[in-house]
Amino acid sequence: MTDQPSDSIDRRTDTRRDATTNTGRRVLRGAGRGVVGGLIATVLMTLYRYPVFRALPPTAEFWAKYVGDGDPESYFGAGLLLHFLYGGAAGGLFGAGVHLLDFRNERRHRLATIGLALVYGLGLSVFGTRVLFRYLLDEDLESDEAAIFHVGHAVFGLTLGTWMTSGERSGEVYE
Repeated sequence: MTDQPSDSIDRRTDTRRDATTNTGRRVLRGAGRGVVGGLIATVLMTLYRYPVFRALPPTAEFWAKYVGDGDPESYFGAGLLLHFLYGGAAGGLFGAGVHLLDFRNERRHRLATIGLALVYGLGLSVFGTRVLFRYLLDEDLESDEAAIFHVGHAVFGLTLGTWMTSGERSGEVYE
């Protein structure tokens, strides 16, 4: 067994601790940016969806069925608030997760983050149609309603991914 100076062992422990602290900070910063991005993405998804779909988010139906005792139309505000809460939370989870990934360069970081966010948004959409609608609300969307629902979540994902990559540096945008 080789004796190593204790200061060598201490430096390695400090290096690991610093790396863990930096990772934790990156994840928290990513979660915070993701919450903001998720809220912005929810706004854009709702702006896309509402004029075309002309219906409340399914969160109003969820609220009416599991929390309230009236028609979903009477829970527009609560449903919208819940919709934004879900959007912010989903954005925060994505932001934390994507900040755990290490990309080789800025270009790959941007493209991969936007691509992953698009897939994430579509995954949320599939979850919504398969779990939220089918099992929790006991409903199925018609084909054109499902298309609008999925495109809305694609808008969510693209907006979230773009937000996560665009605001990371300050200064002139168009140089």
